[in-house]
Amino acid sequence: MATKQPAMSPSDLPVADVLDKVTGPRREEAEELLALHQEVTGATPVVWAGRIIGFGEHEYRYESGHGGRIPELAFAPGATKHTVYLSTGFAERWPDLLAQLGPHRASKACLYLTRLTKVDRDVLRALLERSLAETRGTADAGT
Repeated sequence: MATKQPAMSPSDLPVADVLDKVTGPRREEAEELLALHQEVTGATPVVWAGRIIGFGEHEYRYESGHGGRIPELAFAPGATKHTVYLSTGFAERWPDLLAQLGPHRASKACLYLTRLTKVDRDVLRALLERSLAETRGTADAGT
């Protein structure tokens, strides 16, 4: 019997297939997010869970023993908003950046952007860089 693949795993689905689901100005924004994530990570994009465009790969394990694989950085383009996946608790640790970002919503590990055109791109890059450094274990104590 075949082993079931975890929901959050990389796939062979072409990135273009995910991008093609987004139209109009959000498609251009998705292309910009794709380029930004590639610049920050230096990694090739891979589709995870059928709709998330991920860069790099990170294995995690909780004290409970539960673990898995996730992209180091990722985003999911959407019809009404883009979801950017960052390190858990980013909003509490980096309120200085979020205050400068522009219109957004944040949850435990997700940054929701309705219009990329209203967001400070340098601040977004800084958030991605901090999150990546933390995931890779290269973050400075001061960040």
